Amino acid sequence: MTFAHFTVAYWCVLIAALLPIVCAGIAKSGMMSTSPREGGYDNNNPRSWLARQTDWRARANAAQANTFEALPFFFAAVIIAHLLQADQTRLDILALMFIVLRIAYIMMYVADWAKARSLLWTLALLVNIGILFSGYR
Repeated sequence: MTFAHFTVAYWCVLIAALLPIVCAGIAKSGMMSTSPREGGYDNNNPRSWLARQTDWRARANAAQANTFEALPFFFAAVIIAHLLQADQTRLDILALMFIVLRIAYIMMYVADWAKARSLLWTLALLVNIGILFSGYR
């Protein structure tokens, strides 16, 4: 049995897939032990509970949605770059940069630093475009 080599970029795909779950955890943090009748997390109606949140919890939920939205392009870019036999070191560095930028983006979103958040979003998009074209010859 032969196993394929799991590159750093592929590990970044896994990390990116877990980031929305981290955002959801941030939005729900500290509310699991509080009764839903007292405003605590309602596992029977999680989406409506999240929709009623304000401030940093609402921003963490919005970061979750945006992080989900960023996944398809990142996944496709990494796979296409691998298929085009992009330089692996360059691809790995770009994928790591994307993850770092997206983590910083989440932090800025939750902290309500809108301008920094938008800058990080733009940089992550540009890095993702770089990943897509890293195998271009």
